[in-house]
Amino acid sequence: MKIEGFRNEYRWLSNFAVAPVVYEGMLFRTVEHAYQAAKTLEWDQREHIAAAWSAGEAKRRGRKLKIRDNWDDVKLHVMLVLLRQKFAVAPYRSLLIETGDAEIIEDNWWHDRFWGVCRGSGQNHLGRLIMQVRSELNAADDASV
Repeated sequence: MKIEGFRNEYRWLSNFAVAPVVYEGMLFRTVEHAYQAAKTLEWDQREHIAAAWSAGEAKRRGRKLKIRDNWDDVKLHVMLVLLRQKFAVAPYRSLLIETGDAEIIEDNWWHDRFWGVCRGSGQNHLGRLIMQVRSELNAADDASV
């Protein structure tokens, strides 16, 4: 089974889903807010993103940041840290585990071939990281039995 796209019944997989996370001591209402804020080391810019009324607005504000020098080196790790937080708690934890071994693909139309797949082409890093977190959760559950 494949889960392609984070729409309809799988909207909760999206980084835009409301799921409070903490990054470097600051609380954000979505993974998207935190991810965009992590692009900069400027505290006031992070606060500006945290105050965004929606994940879409946070993403727009993130396009105007002074990007930290090592961003390309750390962005996958940052995303993994945020996804681990999101999927550690209800209801996201159980929803993710219930996907079983389905391949999760962040299918999109906006040509993001790094985080997802567009028109059949892309690296699908977001889908792969979510599947990694699911695997970690399953391993932790198996170890506790």
